[in-house]
Amino acid sequence: MKNSKRSKVDSFIVMDVMESARKAESKGQHIIHMEIGQPGTPAPKIAKEYLSKQIHSNNLGYTVSLGLPELRKKISKLYGEWYNLDLNPERVVVTNGSSGAFVLSFTSLFDSGEKVGIGSPGYPSYRQILKSLDLIPIDIQTEIQNSFQPVPTDIKKYDVRGLLVASPANPTGSMLDKHSLENLINCAIDNNVSFISDEIYHGIEYEKKATTALEITNDCYVINSFSKFFSMTGWRVGWMVVPENHIRQVERLAQNLFICPPHASQITALAALDAKEELEHNVNVYKKNREILMNELPNMGFTKFSPPDGAFYIYVDVSEFTNDSLEFTKKILDQVGVAITPGLDFDQKRGNTTIRFSYARSTADIIEGTKRLKKFMKK
Repeated sequence: MKNSKRSKVDSFIVMDVMESARKAESKGQHIIHMEIGQPGTPAPKIAKEYLSKQIHSNNLGYTVSLGLPELRKKISKLYGEWYNLDLNPERVVVTNGSSGAFVLSFTSLFDSGEKVGIGSPGYPSYRQILKSLDLIPIDIQTEIQNSFQPVPTDIKKYDVRGLLVASPANPTGSMLDKHSLENLINCAIDNNVSFISDEIYHGIEYEKKATTALEITNDCYVINSFSKFFSMTGWRVGWMVVPENHIRQVERLAQNLFICPPHASQITALAALDAKEELEHNVNVYKKNREILMNELPNMGFTKFSPPDGAFYIYVDVSEFTNDSLEFTKKILDQVGVAITPGLDFDQKRGNTTIRFSYARSTADIIEGTKRLKKFMKK
């Protein structure tokens, strides 16, 4: 049988790095994982305990496609706690991770062949999901002076039908302040461009609080997840907030594409929203790890990076050392057992001279990782 043209997406390089690290570990090598945006902390203790109790009294069958009503209501309350917003829980759609939310968003908002702008460097799966849905991803070449974020003039310059923005962003950790986000959203609305805000790293901020697009407009899609702040990557549960006149359309799509998000994951997420003390402890670990890396990277010769505002990544220009980030990170893994993601995953034009460090793991791992990296850079 033939393969479809739209199935010819690129590999997710970080997953390939993970597999290389796994193979090394299977041979007995101790690998320090600084490649993947996966918290070193487990799902909140009270959430797992709650699920354990529910398993004995709940058959965990299908839920309604938009998600458990009690979970949607509790997520809406989070917007009151974090942003002082009164959010209608009917607008909350529980999804199969943020990936499911992207599929629903792109399918709901765009027709085949339309152009959607994404910041570059940016999360690689944006591009591949768009391509698989027969949409055209447009890489907006962002600049360090704009915190690697799109600017209003990009909307007309690239002639896009939609714009997806992440703040805090992967791989840079940069954030848009409220004024910049407002200018971008207003320009999108004025030009009839659909605006999608990826907010999956909200809650993991350092010097200032992140702004949600919902503080500026209701005419947008917002995507979030339990993967990062709530340390529930493998549970595959996230959510989106859509305008009221889009609820039924998204519901029909969710019914047919996914039926419903995993019931057990939804129950766990419900309790995770109450684990405030544990979750704040996790963020304090990321703060410490961030400080360690920001202090130690220059001592190794890695001086070209911007301090991240949020998330748990540092994106580094390594043009002084290589023009092949894929080979460079492979050597680091092979020689000192530290897994790092090459920038080519995030920026197809400039990624050969950049790499991304993740500091989501334990502080002990980050300290050991810096020791090994120093050893490598001295060779």
